[in-house]
Amino acid sequence: MFFVATAGRDGKVNLSPKGMNTLRVIDCNHIVWLSVSGSGNETAAHVIETKRMTLMFCAFEGSAMILRTYGQAEVVYPHDEKWQASLALFPALAGSRQIFHLKIDLVQTSCGTGVPEMQFKRSRGEEELLPFYEKMGADGVEKYWRKKNSISIDGNSTGILGQD
Repeated sequence: MFFVATAGRDGKVNLSPKGMNTLRVIDCNHIVWLSVSGSGNETAAHVIETKRMTLMFCAFEGSAMILRTYGQAEVVYPHDEKWQASLALFPALAGSRQIFHLKIDLVQTSCGTGVPEMQFKRSRGEEELLPFYEKMGADGVEKYWRKKNSISIDGNSTGILGQD
């Protein structure tokens, strides 16, 4: 599990939890992660506008630790030329909508002693989220994107349908 934080120049700051098998460390300066459809799409709208992104990882077991990666992100969509090459890094997941490439400017750690120790029970993504999009099929997912993922809560385009 990791958390993604982004912000546009104005409007809301967004912080989202992410999970499943959706993150790849390419090298010490490059992380790639796959975004599966959800109820909103703020991260994409913010990256289009400012490119700033922070990923945060917390140790929920073992020694306490928080790790943050700060950097500049690029968003790749299913309609982009780079999509297939980026998607090849991940398993096929229903509802896949974007892949973010984060070029890391800074990595910081902190103690994390305020984070509770927790035990993993199950992945809701594999058991609930993915079947939801599998059942919709490709046409249903695109319809869902039009309804819930094309415009941010601040009224900005997310680029999911190919618009600027």
